Parts: sequence; C-alpha cells; structure tokens
Amino acid sequence: MTTLQLIDHTIPQLQLNDTLPKALQLMNDFKVTHLPVIQDERYLGLISESDILDKSELSDTLEIYKEDLIPASLGVTTHFTKAAPVCHLYQTNIIPVIGETGDYIGSIRSLELLNAMGNFCGSNEFGAMIVLEIENAHLSISELNSIVESDGATILHLNISALPPSQILQVTLQINKREIATIIASFERYDYSISYYSGEELFENEINTNYQNLMNYLDI
Repeated sequence: MTTLQLIDHTIPQLQLNDTLPKALQLMNDFKVTHLPVIQDERYLGLISESDILDKSELSDTLEIYKEDLIPASLGVTTHFTKAAPVCHLYQTNIIPVIGETGDYIGSIRSLELLNAMGNFCGSNEFGAMIVLEIENAHLSISELNSIVESDGATILHLNISALPPSQILQVTLQINKREIATIIASFERYDYSISYYSGEELFENEINTNYQNLMNYLDI
C-alpha cells in the first residue's frame, strides 16, 4: 500500500495570503495541529498551530512564514509505513503527500496511518502471538516456520527488531490459531527464549498462576 491510498481529501489546504485566524479556525474545525500551505498547486510546507499562537500577531497572513514552513512530506509512490517516522519527527497528526513535481496531492491523518499499521502487522487478525528473543547469529526463519507448520499452523506475520546494545533480536510471530500449547512446547524444546505469548495457552497459564497464588495465600 502506498501513501496515495491513505489520503484524506477532506483536509483543507492554506494559501500564503490566508490570515492566521482562518488557519487556526480550520485547524480547530478539522481537529488537526498542522495544515499544508500551497502556492499555485505547489506544496510549500506545513504550518503548525503552536507557531501561530507563539510568534505572530493575528492580523498577519501566512506570508510571514514562507521561509519557515515545516518541510514534512512524502511522495505518492512511497510505502505507507514510511509515514510513521515522518509523523514522529515533526510531531504532526497529518502527513502531506506530493507528486513528482512537488504538486500537493493530499494529506494522511495519523489515525488512518495507525489503523493501516495495525492491519499491516496483523493485530486485527484471529490467532495467537509469540515473541521470541534470539541471538542475531542463530536466527533461522526457515526453522521458525518449520516449528510452527509442524503443528498445522501458519505464520501470518513476522516482525524482527533489534534490542540494542546487545546482539539479541526480538522476533514477533502472528500465528493463525489460538491453541498454541504444542507450539510453545516445541520452541522450548529447541531452546528458544520466549518473552511473551498470547492465546489459549496463556489463559490456562494465568488460571494456574492465580490458583497457585491463592493456595500460597491460604497457607500463610
């Protein structure tokens, strides 16, 4: 999915000759902290609510910000996941999308981006999640897949992230079934370190843990 597919065309854009009260009113009406500023269909940058409130007289126009607009944007062919670091870097809840010649196409809302990221990582899908911690040199995707498939399950999503400063990788598996007792046992048999898992096995573990805590309490 590219950024073009997430654009919300209802988000307004501003011109340099627009007044600051107009900009603030539109931000309030559309529940955004920033708005794109364009000139002759060309994207110039973002103006933020905090900049208007902190540094300007409300009688001014956006012309005074022409050289200081925030240069946040993404191209129409960019994968949508690239929008997340841009959103974080500039602390904005919209991300402008521009064409190859710098023309303004539209903007993505951060909420839509969050929903798309959730779907992308499989958070809305049925099944269990297992998080493993594996040394970088010992990572074998084929072995992980073989262990999961040996129980008749399938890996729907796999995500790998580093845990600095160590050489440990955090590997998150989204699996298409919730009964994961035998899968957990298989990973443990292969000496994998399991830092988290969810599914029916987790529910049973919580019952056992709560029962043991109750028994320990009654023995006091």
